[in-house]
Amino acid sequence: MPAVVPARLAEAEWRSRERQHQDRVERFAGPYLERRSRGAKHPVEDFLFTYYNQKPGQLLRWHPGAGTVLTGPAAAERADWKYYTADGDGVRVDAGRFTGERQDAIEFARLILGRTAARPAQFGCFGLHEWAMAYRSAVNGVRHEYLELRLGADGTDDVVDSSRIRCTHFDAFRFYTPEAVPLNEHVPTRETQRDLEQPGCLHANMDLYKWAYKLTPLLPSELVMDCFELSWRIRVMDMRASPYDLAAWGHPPIRIETTEGKAEYVRLQRGFAEESQALRRTLLQQLDRSLAPD
Repeated sequence: MPAVVPARLAEAEWRSRERQHQDRVERFAGPYLERRSRGAKHPVEDFLFTYYNQKPGQLLRWHPGAGTVLTGPAAAERADWKYYTADGDGVRVDAGRFTGERQDAIEFARLILGRTAARPAQFGCFGLHEWAMAYRSAVNGVRHEYLELRLGADGTDDVVDSSRIRCTHFDAFRFYTPEAVPLNEHVPTRETQRDLEQPGCLHANMDLYKWAYKLTPLLPSELVMDCFELSWRIRVMDMRASPYDLAAWGHPPIRIETTEGKAEYVRLQRGFAEESQALRRTLLQQLDRSLAPD
């Protein structure tokens, strides 16, 4: 791969991009932080901040990505940031150091992204992973204890008992109740993740955000937020199709226990699969450019 000549951004230009990014993040992080300050919860909108390891403050910090030199007096503030280095009258991401210290993370992300992108999408799960997490709740309790089950405990169990459960995503499967585990057609593990992830899976597509922020600051923050916003919209759909009653939260249910609900679920799932595949390709392409020699 040919060497990449770093682009140079004047301070006015990169400061503008920084402000735009922070405004974009604040739309999501602001309400979350306000709720957290008063001990309130939101079953949909808190997820990306509580399940994933990226903190709001980390997400707010804008990065241009590898191959871009930030110039101007304010750029000097970044000279001590992790994985940054001086470059003439500016600073840039030190891709060489990042690669040297994070090689395993880079290789695993590339493996998961590439293998998932190469597989056909599956559209027969109907979001039943959330139902399997609430199966036999009369015995195990409800995972989201402050939410009501839309069909009640018995109705939720009936849906699970009458359905084929075929989740391929380990990080959903690991939250199944003990009684639901043997009902799943697959037995996902962390070791088999690279062999089972497929682009129809809502959780695999939400995880694009995880792979993107794990590659920060190598990737530009605009791309990380593209992944975040896609994950946010997928989370809304995921919980609308769940067994929980979220009508009071402004989210009408996708009734996957009905034929019409299943059709609606698959229609939305296909749209997200297409969006996610495009983002996967962009992530892989950007990663390759970022790792090209300077």
